Amino acid sequence: MEPEISHQKQIASLIGPDLRRLLKEVGDPELARELIEDFHPEDIADLLQELESADAAEILKALPDDLAAPIFERLEQPTQSIIINILGPEEAAEIASEMAPDDRADLIEGLPDEVGEKLLDALERVDPEAAREIENLGRFEPGTAGALMTPDFLSVFASRTVAETIAMIRKKGGQAETVYYVFVVSENNRLEGVVSLRDLLLAESGVGIFDVMTTRVISVQPETDQEEVARQMSKYDLLAMPVVDKYQTLIGVITADDIMDVLTEEGTEDAQKLGGMEALEASYFATSFGTFIRKRATWLVVLFIGEFFTGTALRGYDQVLTAVGSLAFYLPLLISAGGNSGSQSSTLIIRGMAVGDVKLSDWHRIAVRELGIGLALGLILAAVSIGRVFMWGENLRFAIVVAISVVGIVVMGCVVGSMFPILLRRLGLDPATSSAPFIASLVDVLGIIIYMQLAKVLLAGVITEAIKVKAAAGH
Repeated sequence: MEPEISHQKQIASLIGPDLRRLLKEVGDPELARELIEDFHPEDIADLLQELESADAAEILKALPDDLAAPIFERLEQPTQSIIINILGPEEAAEIASEMAPDDRADLIEGLPDEVGEKLLDALERVDPEAAREIENLGRFEPGTAGALMTPDFLSVFASRTVAETIAMIRKKGGQAETVYYVFVVSENNRLEGVVSLRDLLLAESGVGIFDVMTTRVISVQPETDQEEVARQMSKYDLLAMPVVDKYQTLIGVITADDIMDVLTEEGTEDAQKLGGMEALEASYFATSFGTFIRKRATWLVVLFIGEFFTGTALRGYDQVLTAVGSLAFYLPLLISAGGNSGSQSSTLIIRGMAVGDVKLSDWHRIAVRELGIGLALGLILAAVSIGRVFMWGENLRFAIVVAISVVGIVVMGCVVGSMFPILLRRLGLDPATSSAPFIASLVDVLGIIIYMQLAKVLLAGVITEAIKVKAAAGH
């Protein structure tokens, strides 16, 4: 990644100043448009991200508002906040008014309260309708379908013809978030059906929409979690998902590009939680040093304290370890097997729940399945461990202790690793919180107990004799 970052910075340093100078000298919005029309807004945003904020603000100011908006909305939140302060609320509101309603609402929500309030006040003066859309979308909880949707969609009455609908698309399509679907509604805006652009183009112009549309419409409520929306859109291969209220009134649409952002966001969040830390709100380099310490230290302290129990468990078997010192040689081997197997199982179940493959009601099937998998994996590792024990010159009884311990620990790791995420979901918590380090810490303690208890039973004679010898030597 380092060469790529360096390459981006080189391009920014080479092109950025020239771009700013040319846009400033051109002065004509149309010529400015022609100057960068061959660049994707994402590429321009990457370029501005590497420049000084003042230079980035100058470039955005030189561009027409409708061209600056898709670039501005792709900038990282800290950069957006700085640029708004440089441009001033009024100038920033002109750009924000050209953004998609859902992106505009996300912008206001992500800004510091003071900056967001000033921008919203300015937006009410510049474009009252855009400000009202933000307030409407702001009614819904973040992470729900309502907060994700846009009110800019195409709808038509069932009484219209294909020709009339295509004419409507040509007239209003530029203001809509997507033109791939036209939603068919009643007089009171109740969702009745949907027709794709493909079906419209293939149908005869005089045919009524009622004969072309499909009434099997997949929709969601505004309170639906965004992860569920993503699952539904993926399952049914939809480019847009209608959002309806309890009366089936069409109130918004969620588009595929927003869902891609959701999937990236949720995947990143889960990966960070699985790594044993709180999720970050911004990218790596946009996150402050203090935030990193706060987000990472909490879980590190929890996991560190959790390992206290590992030490406590070992101290409880001090006599056993003293009597048969070679038992300690196999502790790292055994507890790592349990932690690794538990991490594998928890990762599989967490991902299965995320994509909808695993449900809470499946817990008993999962338990039985992981029990069998753990047994099979344990036997494989036990065979390997027996060879290692003999290589170190231990006897058969010692090898049996290690082998049975491996089987028991791996089975336990698989079962605990698979059940813990389900338990968290049942309690209403995020399953990703059961991170791999947390599972490993839990399995460490249980693994030590299994190993030492087996040693006490199967090596009782050896342990008793060693204790007697030590006692005699003490006298």
